[in-house]
Amino acid sequence: MAELFNGAGRAIATIMGLLMMAMGSVWILQGLNIAFLDSFMANDKQWVLWGGLLALAGLIQAVWSNTRAGYYKRR
Repeated sequence: MAELFNGAGRAIATIMGLLMMAMGSVWILQGLNIAFLDSFMANDKQWVLWGGLLALAGLIQAVWSNTRAGYYKRR
């Protein structure tokens, strides 16, 4: 049962990380005035920074959720 819970948790955490990276990418594109131009974020460089931070956090989340399983198997 623990293996099933671990696998489901990793899958959910990975999906969350990928969604964070996608949302961060959209924010970056809006901040750079490249896509989704009908938004209040369009051409506002502040959203490039926030989008980059969110995308980085999503990358860290996705990597962490797939590398932490080794810790539990070593015990």
